[in-house]
Amino acid sequence: MVEGSRATVAVTGSLTSLNANSTYGRASSLNADVAYLTGSSFAYPDADYALVHDTSFGTAEVTERDPLTVRYTIADDVVWSDGVPVTPADLLLAWAANSGSLDTPDLDVDAYIDPETGRFGELPDDIVYFDGARGRGLELATQTPQLGDDGRSLFVHYDAFTPAWETALAPGLPAHIVASRALGLSLRADDTAATADPDDAEARHAQQALVDAVADGDTAALSAIADVWNGAYDLTGAEPDAELLVANGPYLVSAVADGAVTLTANPRYRGSRAPTIETIVLTTIGDPDELVRRLRAGEVDVASPAPDAELAGELGDIPGLAVTAGSEATFEHLDLQFADSKSGLFDDERVRRAFLHVVPRQQIVDELVAPVQADAGQLDSFVLRPGVEGYDEAIAENGSAEYQSTDVDAAKELLEQAGVTSPEVCILYDRSDERRAAEFAVITTSAARAGFRVTDCSRPDWSSLLGVAGAYDAALFAWDTTRLGPSAIAAVFRSDSQIANLNRFADPEADALVDEIAGSDDPETQTAALQKLDAILWADAYGVPLFAHPTLTAVSDRLTGVSRSPLARGVLWNAWQWAPASPSPSPAG
Repeated sequence: MVEGSRATVAVTGSLTSLNANSTYGRASSLNADVAYLTGSSFAYPDADYALVHDTSFGTAEVTERDPLTVRYTIADDVVWSDGVPVTPADLLLAWAANSGSLDTPDLDVDAYIDPETGRFGELPDDIVYFDGARGRGLELATQTPQLGDDGRSLFVHYDAFTPAWETALAPGLPAHIVASRALGLSLRADDTAATADPDDAEARHAQQALVDAVADGDTAALSAIADVWNGAYDLTGAEPDAELLVANGPYLVSAVADGAVTLTANPRYRGSRAPTIETIVLTTIGDPDELVRRLRAGEVDVASPAPDAELAGELGDIPGLAVTAGSEATFEHLDLQFADSKSGLFDDERVRRAFLHVVPRQQIVDELVAPVQADAGQLDSFVLRPGVEGYDEAIAENGSAEYQSTDVDAAKELLEQAGVTSPEVCILYDRSDERRAAEFAVITTSAARAGFRVTDCSRPDWSSLLGVAGAYDAALFAWDTTRLGPSAIAAVFRSDSQIANLNRFADPEADALVDEIAGSDDPETQTAALQKLDAILWADAYGVPLFAHPTLTAVSDRLTGVSRSPLARGVLWNAWQWAPASPSPSPAG
């Protein structure tokens, strides 16, 4: 670490919670960014979609395949920033919070959410509900895990195989802090300063109290623990309590004030992600003009603003600033309703194919993406992203070539075969998104050449209508994903999915492939099944993927080691690898 070194990163949004897994915490991506840099896990993705195993934190290994049993073992000498060892109690708390297995059945959750703030309220003593993150694998682990005899391991049993087992479990909040606050347990002697490290014996006692509450099914204790987990880490305007800033990752939060979050190198971190830059300041800048001014003044080192051709030009004129265009995980697509559409026409595959033939995919890329990202191209797969193993092979054979360019004659012929004249297609989209409104306009003009009457189903609350019967014929929106994970694949494409099968797509062969993908963690098996699924989606005229969303990244020459991942953490994915470009300790002042 370079003592005194400092980097300032312009971000959007604000830090609203130190618990990024609650519903309230998940609403801000900055919460997840901070959690990523202040936390540790058994594995995390790099910028090339590969999984990095952090053995300096611990290991995850399968001990049984049927049913799936995974042993999660924490490495020796891994501690929280207050000196308390990370133990299986921390993993057990994460399981309880994110599996839902201890929750009171049939609970009306909405009754406990403040409609004005979205925060979860206090529970009655006889109610247990952890407002955790479902859908990441732990919801399949309904059996209470067992602690290993070595004092470092937790055995988790899954009801069904989940390929995400390596990333499903990670310590989030410290069990000793949560338990002490929930159960009224002291972590220090009465005459000890509140800022002092916890007493070892008291910390172990608090951890054991949490373990006992889970093992005994102690409703009152679990209710209190859930209350702390659900809401105590939310930021409500005041400077957060120092005890809530305890972390186990390369950085810890040292200040939250004036629209900025200050991260300081964790002096007790001994893992493989030890940082070089001592202090990283994440400062919220929403106005593009203000961003340009601060970059020009040398007050900001890294920025990832919303891509805009004019802004890119202004940034490119700033001396010492490298500006790079790229693409991210989020991809734009147009989905067609297979059943219960507004017009009722898209249940006929010929009408779906006809419409796809007049969607001007290349024009959309040329006019709306290329001005920011010169090398942008069409996205030709529903389930694989460019750069991922198997993408090139998939697009060569999946049938996407048939829709590379518009074919008005083919569209007219298909409509004639279907006996349809002047079909109406009402498209649902976000009217406040200028690029999406422009996409709607060019699709409308192009489709009219084949006789389609494209009408406007846009509205401010467009997302609430996704999947609603009779509300629209096609939807223009984006999925925030890279290579769709197995759980997401099932949620979107399986016939019986109630989660995200929004267009009522149903295909028995596709269901079998989805099950094959979800039932294996072998990359070759998954890729082969994804390629077959992709071909089915194109053959059934599911819709069309359009393009990966473009990105814009600006990095000062005062820093080295900065790169951008297409995944959710973006430019912060490897912040611990950043370094000053010169002996000067402070890149941005």
